[in-house]
Amino acid sequence: MIRAIDHINIVVTDLERSVAFYTELLGFKLAKEATLEGEWIDRIVGLKGVRGRVAYVVAPAGEPRVELLCYDSPAGEDPVVNRAANTVGLRHIALRVDDIHAMTAKLRAAGVEVFSDPVKVPSGVVQHDQGHKTLVYFLDPDGVILELAQYS
Repeated sequence: MIRAIDHINIVVTDLERSVAFYTELLGFKLAKEATLEGEWIDRIVGLKGVRGRVAYVVAPAGEPRVELLCYDSPAGEDPVVNRAANTVGLRHIALRVDDIHAMTAKLRAAGVEVFSDPVKVPSGVVQHDQGHKTLVYFLDPDGVILELAQYS
């Protein structure tokens, strides 16, 4: 039986840039950093000659961790199709905020690509115990879709 989500992995192209984005702009805390290499990691990920650097960041409210992983080798692909909301697979991570309008403005001021202004989900679509939901999508430095979510 699954107990919890341990972490969410995002493969990045520039670890330092991504750590700065997630910590300085979004407010995550850097928890740990490590270098990953050797036969053990090759076996886990199914690749040969893996050398990567990882940083774990955690939101202020706690876990699960986000694992930012930069593969120094072997290099991966960066398919633009992954930036589309309807591409099959893991598509976005939703981050809960208290002031979606202020956070959206902060993202835009930092030059982050934001899909729209915050949009309130119509009350007839889905009822949440936390209240009405307002959402906005944006991209991290590698084009990973992230979502801000506010309940009121």
